[in-house]
Amino acid sequence: MPSPSDWPTHWLNPPPHAETGADGTLTLRSAAPTDFWQKTHYGFEADSGHFLHAAVAGDFVMTVHLRFRARHQYDQAGLMVRLSPACWIKTSVEHEPGGPNRLGAVVTNHGYSDWSTQDVPLSLDALWLRVRREAADYLVEWRADESQRWTQLRLARLLEDDGARAVPAGVYCCSPKAAGYEVVFDRYSLRPGRAS
Repeated sequence: MPSPSDWPTHWLNPPPHAETGADGTLTLRSAAPTDFWQKTHYGFEADSGHFLHAAVAGDFVMTVHLRFRARHQYDQAGLMVRLSPACWIKTSVEHEPGGPNRLGAVVTNHGYSDWSTQDVPLSLDALWLRVRREAADYLVEWRADESQRWTQLRLARLLEDDGARAVPAGVYCCSPKAAGYEVVFDRYSLRPGRAS
């Protein structure tokens, strides 16, 4: 487990509650309405989600385990890499009352978001997420528990990324509809290089 000092230290839109535990966990509660989305289909632009990040250059592997208690539609938390308001990637489970929930990734380029999803049961309240940067390409993976192999969710390119510049990377959460969402992150790691 990471120590409290291992978490990134820079906030975009700090949440109303953020607490690091002595055991290395990070607990966040999100404000509302908060979201990250740009234009596509819904027509709105939102750049108000909570994002805790550090700048990382070169190839890296970012991994986290999270436990969540979703309450409202689209409550979400996970990993994010952000070059600008018009260019970023995030991955999470988004809550759908009545289910199933949506496990997926949003990729935003030139100020337009897309959303690839797969159904997961409402009973899923914990999982692992991983984002790998390889040059300017990003591989998004998940697994339900540590004993499983990683499953690819998405392979994408961020068009503002030249593969060398430092990019802000870390954890995020948001509540587009109403406040009250709580997520606990643990076993966060961000290491240079590629997955073996």
